[in-house]
Amino acid sequence: MRPTKEIEVLTVAAVREPREGSQAIECLFNERQQIFSVTGQAKRRDAVVDALREALDRGAPVRAVLNPRRGVVERAEPPDEGERREFHAARPLLDNPDRARRIHVPSVDPTTFNIVDYYLDFPAFKLCRRTIPSYKVAREIFGFCAAQSCHLPGPPAISHCIPFQYVRDGCYARAHKMRQIIEEQYRFCCEKVFSFANQDNDTLAVRAGKWGGCCVTWWYHVAPLVRVRVRIKLPFGTFELTLAMVIDPGMFDKPVLLSTWLSAQEYTACASNANLSMYSVQPGSAYTPANYAGTLFATDPTYAQTHTTLTNYQNLTTCP
Repeated sequence: MRPTKEIEVLTVAAVREPREGSQAIECLFNERQQIFSVTGQAKRRDAVVDALREALDRGAPVRAVLNPRRGVVERAEPPDEGERREFHAARPLLDNPDRARRIHVPSVDPTTFNIVDYYLDFPAFKLCRRTIPSYKVAREIFGFCAAQSCHLPGPPAISHCIPFQYVRDGCYARAHKMRQIIEEQYRFCCEKVFSFANQDNDTLAVRAGKWGGCCVTWWYHVAPLVRVRVRIKLPFGTFELTLAMVIDPGMFDKPVLLSTWLSAQEYTACASNANLSMYSVQPGSAYTPANYAGTLFATDPTYAQTHTTLTNYQNLTTCP
């Protein structure tokens, strides 16, 4: 069961006006992928919205009382000075992040888009060349990560189980823990890929087929992105390519091409406004966005935020 209340110090990414036919004002937090709404009686709703907009305008954190089960912001107020200092100290910003790119997912050609040296010329991909040598090895890494899921019996083989069974939020923590596994245990490079619904009133929407089939919406998502060497045999010879693949056991049962991962987040049967506006490849140290545009990123160098989130979500489930 999802918690009824969380009190967290967060930064506001955006406050979005109601969509047509709705009175709910949406609030997006950099430290939460879940989309929250501000509802209720006008006076109380306006007070919450004013506090959120003031924090956004000042670029300051806010102490928010959230109801994740309902997806609602119940209260917002400035944190005290100690909370503010602690918040910023725990989340240093990433140096020199790569830019985000606009994308029209239905127009992507998967035969070329996923080839690292041909299309994906993000500077982050030039930082390291420790490529996973085969899809078989990529599946081994995926399988190890998936086996650490909190919903499975027995203790995990790592310090904290990973709540893949709860995909409504926490992708940043799941991705960061998998990054630690890929880099420290398997010794391969690992970047992060971020997807954003940050234009107009767009949303990312998926069907949680692994966890009961309910619809889940986000304003961003993140997962580990790895290089995988594959060999393709054709009648006239064998070709070797390095493909960009995503490790995301919350959504899939195996490593998938980057284009597959992106397209899965535009499930219009779950939301008519499902549209992936932008995507970005960042170094593995990127943790959460630090602004709505996807041009700034916070980090979690000690994994403290990661482990707190994994612990908080370990007993939650996605679908009712």
